[in-house]
Amino acid sequence: MQRYFIDPQDMVDGRAFLQGDDAHHLIRVMRASSGDQVIVCNGIDRECLAEVLETGKDTVTLKILEDLPMRGEPSTSVWIAQSLPKGDKFETVIQKGTEIGVTAFIPFVSARTIVQYDAKKETKRLARWRKIAKEAAEQAHRGKVPDVREAIGWKELLKLAGEAALTVFCYEKEDGTQLKDVLRSAPRPVDGPILVVIGPEGGFTESEAEEAENAGCKLTGLGRRILRTETAGMVAASCILYEYGEMES
Repeated sequence: MQRYFIDPQDMVDGRAFLQGDDAHHLIRVMRASSGDQVIVCNGIDRECLAEVLETGKDTVTLKILEDLPMRGEPSTSVWIAQSLPKGDKFETVIQKGTEIGVTAFIPFVSARTIVQYDAKKETKRLARWRKIAKEAAEQAHRGKVPDVREAIGWKELLKLAGEAALTVFCYEKEDGTQLKDVLRSAPRPVDGPILVVIGPEGGFTESEAEEAENAGCKLTGLGRRILRTETAGMVAASCILYEYGEMES
């Protein structure tokens, strides 16, 4: 069944209203007609079964039939902070991370980041990233669209790491502590988000690893194999959600 996210203000008095691209998709692509059913989510706290009442040029009016449980959202919040990778790799991180259950994506710039950050292009790129997150959330039957934030600098990342309940700093030179060690020594349930920090294609510098550790990050390895930057966050997120019982049906 098709699933759409709508603004909370468009779900009121037993009615829901699809507009813009979503309305066009339901009308032109799915060829919906009166009586067809879809699922609509307000992205905050409500997921509903709804029936098409009327289709217009750019709007679909729906009747809310019943509220549904939001079973697609994990109770453990995992954030991925990703040093900006080359090409469209961050789009892959967002898409697959959303399917896994990540709740926020924070791109950042570190010493070995190859991508040149361009503030002029940021608005357009951020809009595309958020669209990818929305579409992936619909496909994965999520109840909320993950938060995709603007790119931040290294100092801002360290500040964010200090505010998280637990920050896992994935470092390929860490031979001792592994992710499972950190997770199994952490409190259950964790009181706040678990932040996973992933470096660029060239990895983190030793000084960055030292600064991160001083900021309260837990330096961890992800096993004996070297993972690509776009793979590491997905592996870490999957392990965390599994450890916290979030992979059960």
